[in-house]
Amino acid sequence: MKITVISDTHMPGKANSLPLEVLQSIENADVLIHAGDFTSVEVLDYLESLIKVDGVAGNNDGPDILIRLGKKKIVEYEGFRIGIVHGDGYHGTTLQIAKRAFANDIVDIVIFGHTHQPYKEIEEGVLYFNPGSPTNRRRSPKHSFGEITLGKTIESELFYF
Repeated sequence: MKITVISDTHMPGKANSLPLEVLQSIENADVLIHAGDFTSVEVLDYLESLIKVDGVAGNNDGPDILIRLGKKKIVEYEGFRIGIVHGDGYHGTTLQIAKRAFANDIVDIVIFGHTHQPYKEIEEGVLYFNPGSPTNRRRSPKHSFGEITLGKTIESELFYF
């Protein structure tokens, strides 16, 4: 199973459309996970017209997205449990906040966003994965997104453009 992972699209403010690289990944994926900051319910609707979307609301998303998606969730694909959270909050780094969000849950992967900085590390058997942003790189040298492939194991990759 292939999952395209994005976050922090901030559309239409930072871009009017998703980059071709992301759209090509979505075409070949089974599901899209978005870790928040769509900033427009129309973006969520558009993505859902392309592919099954699992995601959460970010700190820049309005109540329409928050009501539909919530702030935190766990989904399961191919027997792997995936925690999704935007990662905004107080008392620690975004990574620390994402870890705390699932500290009392059993998960194999934690997907988060908020920083616009790609991140991929395995810690104590859990993959912590931030795809960065495909439309608003902030302090990153390049735009980015990710893919996760689930089979007998978890394979993950970050893509930069």
